[in-house]
Amino acid sequence: MARMNTGAERKKNLLFIIPGLSAGGGERSLINLLTGLDYSRYNVDLQLLSHEGLFMNLIPRQVKLLPLREPFSTFSRPLGASALALARKGSVRLAANRVLYSLHNRIGREGGKREQRSWRHLSRSFSRLSKTYDAAIGFLEKTSIYFCVEKVNAAVKIGWVHNDYDKLELAPAFDRRYFAELDHLVTVSRECANVLKMRFPEHSGKIAVIHNVVSPRLIREMAFLEGGELYNRANGELVIVSIGRLHEQKNFELAIEACRKLLDRGVNVQWHVIGEGPEREKLKQLIASHGLEERFRLLGLKANPYPYVQQADLYVQTSLYEGKAIAVDEAKILQKPIVITNFSTARDQLRHESEGLIAEMNADAVADAIARLAADASLRQRITSKLAGQQLGTEKEIDKLYSLVEGGEAG
Repeated sequence: MARMNTGAERKKNLLFIIPGLSAGGGERSLINLLTGLDYSRYNVDLQLLSHEGLFMNLIPRQVKLLPLREPFSTFSRPLGASALALARKGSVRLAANRVLYSLHNRIGREGGKREQRSWRHLSRSFSRLSKTYDAAIGFLEKTSIYFCVEKVNAAVKIGWVHNDYDKLELAPAFDRRYFAELDHLVTVSRECANVLKMRFPEHSGKIAVIHNVVSPRLIREMAFLEGGELYNRANGELVIVSIGRLHEQKNFELAIEACRKLLDRGVNVQWHVIGEGPEREKLKQLIASHGLEERFRLLGLKANPYPYVQQADLYVQTSLYEGKAIAVDEAKILQKPIVITNFSTARDQLRHESEGLIAEMNADAVADAIARLAADASLRQRITSKLAGQQLGTEKEIDKLYSLVEGGEAG
């Protein structure tokens, strides 16, 4: 349990860094963590690179949001306006870096390596923070960690990797020199930790596992804030919901194909996806080409997705890879039968046949798993009963962070 500050101890200063709070599991995990922090012990600052996003209104009032400073504020504008404004201010070299930053973000297919390559140009738009912190936490891989290492003065520096490192299309040689500057490297599951230890054996001693923070009480309260029927069931359809960024990682193309196969087999389903991202238009075209406009719907972002999960019959995650999907943990709390694909960390996430079903990474296998749950009410009830009997809250994971901040180990 977190000990309370007696008043004699100095409150420690913490800094969290994350690019933004637009949406996503890592972003939601940070909001959950910040909500559960003991503010009698810590003063907390938050450094964002964007002050827009779905979760901005959920930042706890005790957290100080740091302003976006120059020259980054100008650097972050659209390319033409940014480069011109920087040049007019006499920052010709930074204007050139703005152009190079844009070019590096367009070159190559691997998004992770693009972000690594572009950091050296983006980094020149930041000055080092003047305040000294007891601990600084780069809460996402890549830019958050690079900022933490290069731009912050802190007694303890912590980096956080929320995914299977090998699936992130990153250059380990680039990250190695940043990881060397960290005191701790946190990830979200045992399998993710094993991957990091294999890829960075020299840093094995600093790798710790802290699971995503989820609060069953809060999730259950929020799940009943929406009144009425959300899905407009007309013919007793089986309602499936998925949550995730519209990004290739989440593999919603496979979900669309599985939906088509289910309907062709006579399984009466409607499938809803909560999330937004760069693949929206591509997915809309695929939905239309499969004739699924009335059956597979992209709902966009929802500040409170829990009523949609609560009213669904099944939760399905078709990801290519995950660290530990917070949405799956939340679906467990709401006692929903779950289907996930067999990504590398799947068995860290779900007990097959007990908490749900793990399907192979193809549309037929996903359709088979969903059809099995649709046809077998006793299996659905057995899964629901199993989930109802579990202690699924992870609020005490925050204690592991306290230990790292205080100079100990995560335990």
